[in-house]
Amino acid sequence: MTKIFAYAIRDDEKPFLEEWKNAHKDIDVDYTSELLTPETAALAKGADGAVVYQQLDYTAETLQALADAGVTTMSLRNVGVDNIDMAKAKELNFKITNVPVYSPNAIAEHAAIQAARVLRQAKPMDMKMAKRDLRWAPTIGREVRDQVVGVVGTGHIGQVFMQIMEGFGAKVIAYDLFRNPELEKKGYYVDSLDDLYKQADVISLHVPDVPANVHMINDKSIAEMKDGVVIVNVSRGPLVDTDAVIRGLDSGKIFGFVMDTYEDEVGVFNEDWEGKEFPDARLADLIDRPNVLVTPHTAFYTTHAVRNMVVKAFDNNLAMIKGEEPESPVALDKNKF
Repeated sequence: MTKIFAYAIRDDEKPFLEEWKNAHKDIDVDYTSELLTPETAALAKGADGAVVYQQLDYTAETLQALADAGVTTMSLRNVGVDNIDMAKAKELNFKITNVPVYSPNAIAEHAAIQAARVLRQAKPMDMKMAKRDLRWAPTIGREVRDQVVGVVGTGHIGQVFMQIMEGFGAKVIAYDLFRNPELEKKGYYVDSLDDLYKQADVISLHVPDVPANVHMINDKSIAEMKDGVVIVNVSRGPLVDTDAVIRGLDSGKIFGFVMDTYEDEVGVFNEDWEGKEFPDARLADLIDRPNVLVTPHTAFYTTHAVRNMVVKAFDNNLAMIKGEEPESPVALDKNKF
């Protein structure tokens, strides 16, 4: 019987795993809540493929251990593949898939909601309400429809975000190295990032962390932006020079910052730090600021998205095991997605 072994299955994923199992009764499915490591790779012994999800790196040692267990067919339940040692994967003849589109709406909605909350100063007002301070001033908001919203990256998520912000009545402009023909016809694109920075009141990032994009938000780019800008990053942490953003917040150049991803998030996000010494003073400072909204990489985290991540990953894995073309194969000569 064909067998698939899954790593790092969370409680919220189990209903969708069971749904897939019930629809594929001829497939033996087993799983663990543990991450894939050189030590846990042996759990997959006897399986034809592995389904995985983790923030840890898929190191050469980890991949070798999985291959030693007889498994070189691996399906990620997420989009990012930059933490895979691609050279080793290629050497071992791994076949790998990811889930590049699981719910653009989940991430775009989160970006839009958080941006609107910053503009309306929801966090400072919540803090006042908690103290029973019911005075209005000075916590006055800005209407979304009065803003020029600049969208960097017009892929699946960026396009949904554009639609939502237009629903508020905002003027939307965009920049992308690879222009969407339909959006270009409608006149959304500006000629350069500098043009977008100079015009936008809200700037939302929807691009991958390829080398050219790392720290695209920095002291220089922030200086080009309008005073009182709101920056939104629900994409990848390395896009933002966090120290530069803090300087912009301190000076008042930046009105507010939405941060769902953080360049030093590994080992900090998705952990419970209550009652413990918090390991990142810079992150703690951002969390405490009234004009910064931090979430721990949860923009994607909806029932709709989680179901798609589980089901699509298992579908991909089974297709590879059967020798069929999976929906979203990963090219092993790429080190970034």
